[in-house]
Amino acid sequence: MLKHRGFPGRLPGTDFQFTIRRANKQGPTKIIRRERFKDRAPADRRADAGFMAALWEHFGEEPFERGNLDAGRLSWLIGREVVAAEEPFDPASYEQLLRIEPSRAKASFPEVFDDDNGFVWDDDDEDED
Repeated sequence: MLKHRGFPGRLPGTDFQFTIRRANKQGPTKIIRRERFKDRAPADRRADAGFMAALWEHFGEEPFERGNLDAGRLSWLIGREVVAAEEPFDPASYEQLLRIEPSRAKASFPEVFDDDNGFVWDDDDEDED
């Protein structure tokens, strides 16, 4: 299992996990498409945006290996903003290549791609002079 060095392990200040530490002994957790309903909690939506920001910052438009990226977090984006980069798609493989679909990602998470501010990782409202 490839470990993505420099990729954030979680959304700062939360328990929303972005990566896993070690491979599952029973095999990789299967990535499944999860529906994002409009009434999801703001914290869940922020975690999705944070994960997308980390993916975009780390990989951009280039294909990337699933590796140690959390299957649960990927499941919220798979089939929409994140798609298979090769066929056939194996949802239970650490070696599966994925890629970001930029047009869908920008439509779903405009705050991540905002040129002026970008995604703000901290909720601190401290003014820096």
